[in-house]
Amino acid sequence: MGPPQLQRTFLGFDLSTQKLKAILLNSSLTVVASAEVKFDSDLPEFRTSGGVSPGPNKHEFFVQPVMWVKAVDIVLDRLVMQEADLSTVAAISAAGQQHGSLYWSKHGISALQSLDPEKFLHAQIDDSAFVVNRTPIWMDASTTKQCLEMETAIGGHTQMVQLTGSKCYERFTGPQIRKIYQQRTHAYEDAQRISLVSSFLASLFLGSVAPIDFSDGSGMNLLDIREKAWSKACLNACAPDLDERLGQAVSANTVLGGVSEYFVKRFCFPASCQVVACTGDNPSALAGMLVDNDWLSVSLGTSDTLMMSFEKPPNWEEGHVLCHPTQTDEFMGLLCFRNGSLVREAMNNVEAGGNWVKFNELLESTPRGNFGNMAVHFNDMEIIPKAKGTLRWNKDCLPNSPDASKGVIKFSSPQIEIRALIEGQMLHHRAVAEDMGFQFGTNTKVLATGGASINKSILQVIADVFNAPVHIQNESEAALMGAAYRASYALYRHELDQTVPALSYRDHVLSLTSNNLQLVCEPHKDSESIYAPMLERYKAMAHILQSGIL
Repeated sequence: MGPPQLQRTFLGFDLSTQKLKAILLNSSLTVVASAEVKFDSDLPEFRTSGGVSPGPNKHEFFVQPVMWVKAVDIVLDRLVMQEADLSTVAAISAAGQQHGSLYWSKHGISALQSLDPEKFLHAQIDDSAFVVNRTPIWMDASTTKQCLEMETAIGGHTQMVQLTGSKCYERFTGPQIRKIYQQRTHAYEDAQRISLVSSFLASLFLGSVAPIDFSDGSGMNLLDIREKAWSKACLNACAPDLDERLGQAVSANTVLGGVSEYFVKRFCFPASCQVVACTGDNPSALAGMLVDNDWLSVSLGTSDTLMMSFEKPPNWEEGHVLCHPTQTDEFMGLLCFRNGSLVREAMNNVEAGGNWVKFNELLESTPRGNFGNMAVHFNDMEIIPKAKGTLRWNKDCLPNSPDASKGVIKFSSPQIEIRALIEGQMLHHRAVAEDMGFQFGTNTKVLATGGASINKSILQVIADVFNAPVHIQNESEAALMGAAYRASYALYRHELDQTVPALSYRDHVLSLTSNNLQLVCEPHKDSESIYAPMLERYKAMAHILQSGIL
């Protein structure tokens, strides 16, 4: 027998680049305990910087999987030290940094299935458990050759997009597996199974190699996102006998089985505790946001990221379309913009002396539309569009004029510079989202997350440019919350009488807990009349930069 319904808890993990964090939610999905392990400071013996180690060659980055195993030991001990009652855990799930891959040895799988509760996990799942001890993660961009080979083999990048939702990206798992196969053939041949970071975590708790879920699996350039199955053409273009090593992919809502006896005996988990399929950190973040299809999620970080839901998968030449983490018949779009917070910080340093209060005062002192002054700041090569440079226009600049590619050198005041940057960034994000098929309408709402989401002045510009109300989350760690929420939902579906219609994921979670979204900004009534013409001007400016005229 498991714990009574009211005493049941749900355990979520997020294995991100720099740390492993665990969170325990009660039956009303409120946080009752949390613990974390920071790789650089808590596990100094692995000598990581920012949670990773550079490889011997350019663009190579790796992690020793044993570091992650040891982090699981520590984070569970820290929960116990806080007197978290792990005997109440009804279900476990996790989020993992996307695109990392792990290569299990025959010995590793055997060790996983026969863990001794008297010993630490990392003393049993050690280096010998993996045929590749320094495994590539998402930062590794050393597979340009493999990307070209894979796309060529299946008929070009358009076919890759059609099948997998993304063109071949260097950091994606498929090209990384191909590089292992080419450069370390014996290791590949000895690999019994290949896990993603998310399914690796699930494997530890399950006591056997867990399947990859559709959502994280669609960040590999290997999964046919429409068929929800590995694409034979992509597998053949990657490495031989790969389907045997990947196993069959499953829905992220899948209950995989009971927790390993190791955790029952060592940490007092109930034998009834279920392990739920784990997924990638971006899909898990969407699951943690509890938003409908009319929402656009805007993460304001080092890179700005947009996430949106689609009923049918669009064909994007750039950006990523993944299988939706909770609505198994839907899809999520992911757009990444390189010129995000670092560009805002650089402008703050130059125009406001690094003082964000002053920066916001200057931003707010200038009217919406900025007297017709606009700017595009692509300090680094932007992803969509592929362009680099800075272009400023005043109200007199015309797209077809001889001086359009030169613009103006500098605006007349710091406040005009600042507003031109922020409006330009948001016009860029909206233009690309529209071009990629997101339908903006009267029901559109924006959820802002990430570091700059605490800046209400910037959020007001977002509300006006997108002509949509902007909300923020009271709970900041969406991927972590999403993992625990999904554990609760998958168990609910697993236990549900098949004659009873199931609640949707969002309705289930909101039936147990209040929505953590808070309305922060509403658009001004004349926003669309101001920014719709500016949107067309922005597109002309971006096109000029993309054409390399500057």
